[in-house]
Amino acid sequence: MPHAPPFPEPADPHDAAGAEGSAAELAERTAQSLRHLAGGPLSRLPQLLEAMVAIGSDLDVHRVLHRIAETAASLTGARYAAVEVLDEDGDGLRDLITHGSPPEGRPTAPFTLRVPIKVRGELFGSVFLAGKPDGAAADPAVGSGAGSGRFGEVDLHLVRVLATEAGIAMGNARMHAAARQRRRWIDGAASVTTALLAGPETGSAKEHALTVVAEKGRELAEAATGAVLLPQSDGAMEVVAISTVLPEAVRTETYGGTIPAASPVLHQISAGLAVFSDDFAGDPRSISPLSRHYGPTMLLPLRSGGRVLGALALCRASGGPRFTHLERTLGTQFASQAALALVLADRHRDRERLAVYEDRDRIARDLHDLVIQRLFATGMLLESAQRTAVLPEVKEGVGEAVDELDATIQEIRTAIIALQQGPPEAPAGPRTRILREAGAATVALGHRPSVQFVGPVDARVGPECARALVAAVGRALTEVARTAAAARVVVDATVTLADGQEGVRLTVTGEGGDGDPTAPMVWERPLQP
Repeated sequence: MPHAPPFPEPADPHDAAGAEGSAAELAERTAQSLRHLAGGPLSRLPQLLEAMVAIGSDLDVHRVLHRIAETAASLTGARYAAVEVLDEDGDGLRDLITHGSPPEGRPTAPFTLRVPIKVRGELFGSVFLAGKPDGAAADPAVGSGAGSGRFGEVDLHLVRVLATEAGIAMGNARMHAAARQRRRWIDGAASVTTALLAGPETGSAKEHALTVVAEKGRELAEAATGAVLLPQSDGAMEVVAISTVLPEAVRTETYGGTIPAASPVLHQISAGLAVFSDDFAGDPRSISPLSRHYGPTMLLPLRSGGRVLGALALCRASGGPRFTHLERTLGTQFASQAALALVLADRHRDRERLAVYEDRDRIARDLHDLVIQRLFATGMLLESAQRTAVLPEVKEGVGEAVDELDATIQEIRTAIIALQQGPPEAPAGPRTRILREAGAATVALGHRPSVQFVGPVDARVGPECARALVAAVGRALTEVARTAAAARVVVDATVTLADGQEGVRLTVTGEGGDGDPTAPMVWERPLQP
């Protein structure tokens, strides 16, 4: 936070700090000042007019402020000029722009000059001048003050005109900056919606969506960290996505961290209310250890349809500039738009997923109703031909063909079941995990193993038995790959074990390069522990 110059407030008539008035009064005061100047020395009038034109045509706030300080010092001969910019509440300085070197000591009121800058009738700041040397303004119109280092009436009128023009210029510059900032946030919200609807190429769709919101929010708010928090079963909120420019240690600590359910901050968020803090680390409302890394912070509810989905935290580093009223408004609007985009993206992905499952279901029905039925009919024809065959080698060959058709039918049925599996986010069942093990063994074997399931494996095999079963499949395929070029896996969930319990039996058979089968490896386990 900048500090005011170490000089006393002026108390003489040259102090214009208490000047008030509407826009019309400001215009009238400017006209009076110009008429006064026209009656006095005109040497500084061209410089004033040139500065007014330059200030009025510039929309960059900081350039305008620097130009005001420089011009005020040049017009009055002051060694030191400062433009003080108040914060939004008017009770402190937001910025201080200086020109020249401040004089030594603390000059008294006659040797300083302060003129307010108003923007649309509201006090924006002031122009402060000090350090006018003796003889710097030997101004006949001033009279007895000339040559004493005091500021005269002409100095006051010049700076008043400059401050009036500065107020107009600052109003235009602030409007332009606000419009540009609003456009940035609107474009940012639109890009978030586009990114969420497009979805990720890889990885978790939900994690991608939340990370996009955190990254874009941090970028727009010019914050050090953007994070998305989601409610947990115990009432707390957990950081599930984060984007930060702070050290990796801070990121590691923040990600996965929580705001306790007892936090007053969380009570406001849960009620759909935004929380703003100028110093989150010292805010008594925050009882989370995560807050110690941050200063100005916005905690914005992600609310859609009257329901709070979570929260978006936008945090600046300790000592960073506080969020302005406009930034708070735009941040709140962005969070609402982001929440809506998250809901739309979820529904979009649900529709896409439904379309995929409908297509897979159609393929599964076609395989079952057309392909399997034709294969089954072909097998029956071959069996009939086998019974009427005379030559033994023909009977043997036809029998082998029938066996291959039976194996093919079982593999197609396995593919049908795989097509009917649940969403990718759901935990994979034993069937899917066994098929993955078979796929992983393809490189070692040279061919994908044949996998056959008997009975409702996913429905009957318990979690502990499933873990052991999948591990047994992996070990058996690794063993078979050492001596065989192909493998056949049969998982039967309908067997009764020797002790009378219902169980699952795994049979893995290898086939060497000469076509001879290896001894089958058999593994059995009760269905439930």
